[in-house]
Amino acid sequence: MTHPQTEPAPLLDMQGVSKHFVLHLQNSTDLPVLQDFHLSLLPGECVRLSGPSGMGKSTVLKLAFGNYRATHGHIWVRDTDGTPIDITQASARTVLHLRSQTMGYVSQFLRVIPRVAAIDIVAEPLLEGGGASISPAQAREQAAHWLTRLRIPQSLWQLPPATFSGGEQQRINIARSFIKPRPLLLLDEPTASLDPENTQTVIELITQARTQGVAVLGIFHDDHVAQAVASRTVAMQSFKTTL
Repeated sequence: MTHPQTEPAPLLDMQGVSKHFVLHLQNSTDLPVLQDFHLSLLPGECVRLSGPSGMGKSTVLKLAFGNYRATHGHIWVRDTDGTPIDITQASARTVLHLRSQTMGYVSQFLRVIPRVAAIDIVAEPLLEGGGASISPAQAREQAAHWLTRLRIPQSLWQLPPATFSGGEQQRINIARSFIKPRPLLLLDEPTASLDPENTQTVIELITQARTQGVAVLGIFHDDHVAQAVASRTVAMQSFKTTL
């Protein structure tokens, strides 16, 4: 006797999400950037957010990561123990926990503490939370592996990345986000500043993550990258309020 297979629960579930910004220096003008957005993201999927600039693609990622709080709607992120947590209602402590254990985020810009060496920036996620089962030396060893894989010259490892090129900073960003396996990855143009060789490496990293059940939500302006990694596309024009 065969039993119907149960569809896995989404790792990210955004329902009826809207985001408005209030421009306090412009007579408290209300600026709607996203309206009634819906998305369910399953393990192993890679969803591409598509559309011209200004459609709210980066806003969706920042809402999911908790950088922005939704004006309306709910955003459930499934924790590593299977518990769905609504980011729109969660405390700051809970959001930080999800970022440490559940969500990785590659933003368009690397924001780190000044004067910290690149190798330590990459190793840091492995040591977060105070209860890490890995020593600083082991974390740095793993960071060295990722820096090598992403072709960061060893001569730069001990330097802070503030003076690195845009492509080098982006590779630090990618290494830092991929070094610690998490069920959900949010990627905002991860290959925008990369040469073809490093772009191919990132394609391989995303593909490998998907085969391991990681859910990926991303913005990929490079059609070659999108075609290589995305399992489906969501057109953002449907969720944009016309002013």
